[in-house]
Amino acid sequence: MALEDAKTQVDQAFTRADPRGLSFENAFGGATSFLRRRYTKDLTGVDVAVTGIPFDQAVTHRPGTRFGPRAIREASSLQAFDAPYGWGYDPLSLLNVADYGDMPFDYANIRDVPARITAHIGAIMDAGAAPITLGGDHFITLPILRAMAERHGPVALIQFDAHSDTWVDDDPDRIDHGTFLYKAIRQGLVDPAACVSVGIRTDNPDTLGVTILDAPSVHQDGVQATLERIRAVVGDRPTYVTFDIDALDPAFAPGTGTPVWGGLASWQAAALLRGLAGINMIGGDVVEVSPPYDTTGATAIAGSHVAFELIALYGWNRRG
Repeated sequence: MALEDAKTQVDQAFTRADPRGLSFENAFGGATSFLRRRYTKDLTGVDVAVTGIPFDQAVTHRPGTRFGPRAIREASSLQAFDAPYGWGYDPLSLLNVADYGDMPFDYANIRDVPARITAHIGAIMDAGAAPITLGGDHFITLPILRAMAERHGPVALIQFDAHSDTWVDDDPDRIDHGTFLYKAIRQGLVDPAACVSVGIRTDNPDTLGVTILDAPSVHQDGVQATLERIRAVVGDRPTYVTFDIDALDPAFAPGTGTPVWGGLASWQAAALLRGLAGINMIGGDVVEVSPPYDTTGATAIAGSHVAFELIALYGWNRRG
């Protein structure tokens, strides 16, 4: 059936009639929506809206994540043929997943961006869809969390990252990808007692009460023990999952702005995301994919896999 479909399917981003199901369009051709889902601004009946926020004016080192959403979409064309391995179900057949496109903004009016992000994500949620966001740098998670907290109150957070992102930043006008969690805690968007950061391997003396499961502990204790600790922290609270691609070791994801050695292997990240099945997930993002430093495309591939895993994680509790 797949081979027959491949003869007729083209530009599924615009031509697919059924929002559910796999796609067998040639991976090397066609319009590159995420997983060949239909581009649409009509979220009626949509369960998951994938959206890009190509913003990278908050980086501290190497820029380029503005090209991340485009690269992740292109890499995802390799994944549209099959259900994600290891889940035991097909989220693309269960869920109506749409590509909502990128958020428009004026790149020269940086201070306007945070409110735009909050409104953009809020509109997706108010339409009844869960947002899965492709970044962009990690600053974008702060205004996303504002939209979450406006509808759920302070949420639980699972952060995959090389950096804690809790460095002191009390200037309300600063836009910085390294302080998003500090501000989210100070502004009451997340409950630090229900926040856990996985893969950390940079020093920051004040973690503001966030549970730190650093990369060495994941390597030493193993995936199962790590999952047990994550679950104990977030419980059944509404939980947002943010995945900074630099949580992965640079051997697996070199195309990022602030790479740090000693990180998670891709198999560990996959096992951790799948092992979280059953949490009360309300949305997620993958950020900091920087194509200019991704010479082989490996980082974009990793980012597309993470985004697909987040969709599968969201769909787990919604199976029949």
